[in-house]
Amino acid sequence: MKGTSRPENISTRLQRIAKLAKEAPDMVFTTLAHHIDIEFLQEAYRLTRKSGAPGVDGLTAEEYEENLHENLLQLLNRFQSGTYKAPPVKRVYVPKGDGQKLRPIGIPTFEDKVLQRAVAMILEAIYEQDFLDCSYGYRPSRSPHGALKATWEGLMAISGGWVVEIDIKDFFGTLNHSQLRGFLDQRVRDGIIRRTIDKWLKAGVLENGRVSYPETGAPQGGVASPALSNIYLHEVIDIWFADVVLPRLEGKAHMVRFADDILCIFSSEKDARKVLEVLPKRFARFGLTLHPDKTRLVRFTRPPKWGKPNEQPENGSFDYLGFTHYWRKSRRGNWVVYRKTAHARLTRALRAANDWCQEHRHEPLMEQHQTLKLKLQGHYNYYGITGNARALSGFHYWVRQIWYRWLNRRAQKRTLTWSRFQDYLARFPLPPPKVMHSAVSSAANP
Repeated sequence: MKGTSRPENISTRLQRIAKLAKEAPDMVFTTLAHHIDIEFLQEAYRLTRKSGAPGVDGLTAEEYEENLHENLLQLLNRFQSGTYKAPPVKRVYVPKGDGQKLRPIGIPTFEDKVLQRAVAMILEAIYEQDFLDCSYGYRPSRSPHGALKATWEGLMAISGGWVVEIDIKDFFGTLNHSQLRGFLDQRVRDGIIRRTIDKWLKAGVLENGRVSYPETGAPQGGVASPALSNIYLHEVIDIWFADVVLPRLEGKAHMVRFADDILCIFSSEKDARKVLEVLPKRFARFGLTLHPDKTRLVRFTRPPKWGKPNEQPENGSFDYLGFTHYWRKSRRGNWVVYRKTAHARLTRALRAANDWCQEHRHEPLMEQHQTLKLKLQGHYNYYGITGNARALSGFHYWVRQIWYRWLNRRAQKRTLTWSRFQDYLARFPLPPPKVMHSAVSSAANP
C-alpha cells in the first residue's frame, strides 16, 4: 500500500510549530509527540530514501512497503506507548575525502529511518527558527554551494584575509550525550520524543557480528543525526562566535559552517590568532577535540597589483567542501578567489570510475554508457562551478581514457583500437564538462 498522507496538511502542522518557535524564542516545547500520527508517519515514509542499504534486520524498503499501513500503525503504537526499541545500527566504512582513510557510517533499519525522519521534521520546525545564517549543513533549502558562495563573498568583501580551518577530531564519534541532552532541554522536553532520541543514542553498533554500546557519538548515516549535530554545534560554536567572539574583534570576520566543516575568515591576523588560541579550550569544554594538524591558520590576503613576486608575503590556499580556494587574476586583470576540484577529491572520483569500469567491463556497451553518463553528470552537478573548467575537463578526459582501457581488456587479446573507440564515442558520447553553478561576480570568469 502506498502512503496516503497529504503533504499540505503535514506542512501546515509544521508551520504552526515553526511560527510558535519563532514568536517565542525562549519557549520550551513539552507536548510534541501528538503531532506524529499515522498521516505524519506516511509523510515521513514518503520522504525517506528507499534505495539505501538495509539495516541489521535485512528488511528493504520494498519489503516494508508490502504491508505499509500495518507496519506504520505498529510503529506508531510502539512510539506513542514508549515500547519502541531502537535496533543497533550496522556499521560500514566508506572512503573519506582524502580517498585514503575510511569513515564509519551507521545504517539504521528502514523502519528506524522512517521514525527518525518524523522526529527530525519536528526538530527542524523548531530549530530552523534558532539556527544562524552561518550554518548550511543538512538544513532545508541550504546546500554546500550556499556555503561555498558565502565563503567566496566573504573573502572577496574583505580582500581575503586570514582563514582558520577548524577540524574536529571524530565529531560524530565523540559527541557528548549529556551535553546534547542539556542543549535539547532548552527547547524540547517532550517525554516521548526525548526518550526516543535517547534510545537512538544508546542503540549500539553492530560490527563484525558483535554489538558495542559507545557512550558518546551519533552514528553518521542516521537520519536524525544531522539535526542533532546541528543543534550541538549551534550551541558550541555558532552562538559563541556571533555573541562572544565578534564583539571583541578589531576587524571584520565571519564564519561558515557546513555540519562539522567550519571556516572562520578574519581581516586581521591578530584577531585570527587570538581566536585560534582559544578554540581548543572552547571545544574541550563540550567534550570535543580539535585535530592539531588540520586546524590551522592560512594567510589568504589579496595579492598586490604591483611589486615583484619575491617581495610579497607568501599566500596559502585552503580546501573547503571539496574545492581548493586560491587567488588568480581574472581576464580583466583583477585578483579573484578561484575554486578548483581538490586534488584528493579528484583522485578519489577517478579511482571510483576506474573500479567501476573494471568491474562492469563485460556488460553491454549501452548499459556501461548509461551509468558513466550519470557518474559524469553527477560530478558536474557538484564540481561544475565557474573557474573550474580545467579540472572538469581533466575529469572528463581521464574517465574516457579509463573506459577505453577496460573495454580494451575485455578479451585476452587487445583488439580495440583508439580509432574504433572513437567510433564508439560517436554512438555513445560522454557528456562534456558543464558549469552548473555560476560565480557571484563576472569578475571570476576565467
